[in-house]
Amino acid sequence: MFGFGKARKFTHTTDVVVLGSGGAGLTSAIAAHDGGAQVMLLEKSNRIGGTTAVSGGVVWIPCNSHMAEVGCEDSRADAMTYLRRITEGRTDEVLLERFLDAGPEMLRFLEAKTSLRFAPLVKYPDYHPELPGGKMGGRSLEPGLFDTNELGTWKDKLRRSPVFGGTPMTVTEATSWGVFSDPLKLPYAELGKRYKQGLVCYGGSLVGRLLKALLDRKLEPLLETAARELIVEDGRVVGVRAERAGTELNIRALRGVVLASGGFEWNAELVKQFLGDRVTHPNSPPISDGDGLKMAMSVGADLGNMGEAWWCPTVNVPGETYDGQPLNRGDFSIRSLPHSIIVNGRGQRFVNEACNYNDLMKPFFDFDPVAYAPRNRPAFLIVDAQYLAKYIMVTAVPGMPTPDWIVQAPTLTELALKVGIDADGLEATVKRFNGFSEEGVDLDFKRGLSSYDHFYGDPKNGKNPNLGTLSKAPFYALPVQLGAIGTKGGARIDEHGRVVHVGGRPVPGLYAAGNVTSGLMAAGYPGAGATIGVAMTFGFLAGRHAAANGG
Repeated sequence: MFGFGKARKFTHTTDVVVLGSGGAGLTSAIAAHDGGAQVMLLEKSNRIGGTTAVSGGVVWIPCNSHMAEVGCEDSRADAMTYLRRITEGRTDEVLLERFLDAGPEMLRFLEAKTSLRFAPLVKYPDYHPELPGGKMGGRSLEPGLFDTNELGTWKDKLRRSPVFGGTPMTVTEATSWGVFSDPLKLPYAELGKRYKQGLVCYGGSLVGRLLKALLDRKLEPLLETAARELIVEDGRVVGVRAERAGTELNIRALRGVVLASGGFEWNAELVKQFLGDRVTHPNSPPISDGDGLKMAMSVGADLGNMGEAWWCPTVNVPGETYDGQPLNRGDFSIRSLPHSIIVNGRGQRFVNEACNYNDLMKPFFDFDPVAYAPRNRPAFLIVDAQYLAKYIMVTAVPGMPTPDWIVQAPTLTELALKVGIDADGLEATVKRFNGFSEEGVDLDFKRGLSSYDHFYGDPKNGKNPNLGTLSKAPFYALPVQLGAIGTKGGARIDEHGRVVHVGGRPVPGLYAAGNVTSGLMAAGYPGAGATIGVAMTFGFLAGRHAAANGG
C-alpha cells in the first residue's frame, strides 16, 4: 500500500502501542487491555495526563445514564438535532451517530472497570441551550476529587494544572460556592487541607483515576519516551520507532498503534501552515506539537478540519511559565462578569463577551478588506473599579494592591491612550453599554440572554447577571490574546477509530483519537467537556477494536 520502510530489529513486541497519556490514550489503553491485548503506552514528557490533566476534567456525553437520576431528560433525536446544528453539516453523520451510541457505553465501561464515578452537572447548560435539541444541564459530567496517594510512587508523575491545581474542589462545589462571582468566600482553609492531603480535582482527578486503573492492571506507561516514526511493512503499520534516554526503541505492535498524542498548537510551522495567525498563545502544555499528525501524514492519512481549533481568549501574566514556555491562561469567566467589556482598537464592542470561549473567538478573525487587516485585533478587556472591588481578575484580588502589570488610568480617555485604543470610540461604547447595563438588556450583542451566559455571571447582580456599568475610576485594560486549548484538525478516522487513508480505506494497523484527529465537532463546541468526551469515546472504540481485530 505504501511500499516503504526498512527491515528493523525489534527491541520490544506487544499487541497494541498507545502514543499519549491524555484521556484518549489512557482510555484506549484500558479498553485494549480489557479486550485481551498486551499494551504499551508511551508518553514523551515526564508526566502523565497531557492536555486532559490541565483541563476542567468534564466529559460531555448526551443520553448518559446519570441524567435520569437527577431528572434531566434527553433523547438521541434531540442530541442528533443539536449536533447537526453545531457541526453545520460538516461532519459525517456516521461518526456523530457512533459518538452518541458509544459515549454512554464508554462511561458504563469505565465505571464498571475502574474507580471512576461520574456525576452529572445539572446546572451546567450546553453552550447553546436555546438551540433545538440543546439542554439546560446533565450532558456534562465531572469525575469528583481524587486522592493522589492512591498512585503510590506515581503520585508525582501526574501532571498538575498551573492555574487551579492548588484548589481541590469539584465543579459542583465551585459553582455552588460562587467561585466566579464571590471568590473571597470560598472555604480556603478546607481547600488548603485537601491540597495537603494530596487531593486533586478536574482534569487531574480524571487522569489520576485512569492512571490508577492502568497501574492496577500492572501496565506502567513509559515516560520520556518519544515516538519518532511509524514502522510500516507491506503497507501495514506494524510498530513504532521511539527514543528513550538516548536509546532507540523499535516496538512491534501486533494488533495496532493508537495515536492519542494531542494537537499541533505548539508547532509554529504547522500553525502557520494551517491556522495562519489565529493561534498565538496556546493554552495546552507545550508537548502538543504535532508529532502524531506528522506520523499520520507520513503514511498517507487523509486530513480534515485543519483550519479549526478549540479557540479560547487568553491573558498573560508577565514572567509566568509552564514547562519552560510562557503560561497562557484561558479566560473562561472574567469577561462574563458585570462591569467588563471587550473592545477592538477602535474602542468598539464586537461580540457577546459572555458567550462560550470557542465561539467568542470567531469574530476576532473578521478581516477588513479595505484596511487589509484584522478588524477586531488587537482587542482589550476593559473593567472598572467596581469590578476589582468584587471579583478576581487573573492575579488582581479585591482588597489587595492592583498588580503593576495591569494597565490602569483615572479616565477612559487616558486608558485608551496608554494601550492604543481610539479614545472617542471607547467613550462612546462605554456610554452605550452603561445604558444597556442600567436597563438590563444588551441590544447590541444580547449578553446575558442565554442561560449559558448566566453560568459565569453574578446571580446577585440585579436585572442581568452579566451586565454592569463601567463608571467608577480607575479603569483597567488587559490585552486579549488568541488562544486555543487544542487544535481540531488531523487524521480522519472511521467509526472504529481507524485512520482513513487519502484513498478512502483504513490504514491497516493505525488508529487515532482526540485532538490528533479531524475534529468531530467541526467549528462548533456543543458543551463543557465535548473535547474530552469525544476523545475518550473514540479512544475506547480504537482500543477495543485493535484488541479484537488487529486493524
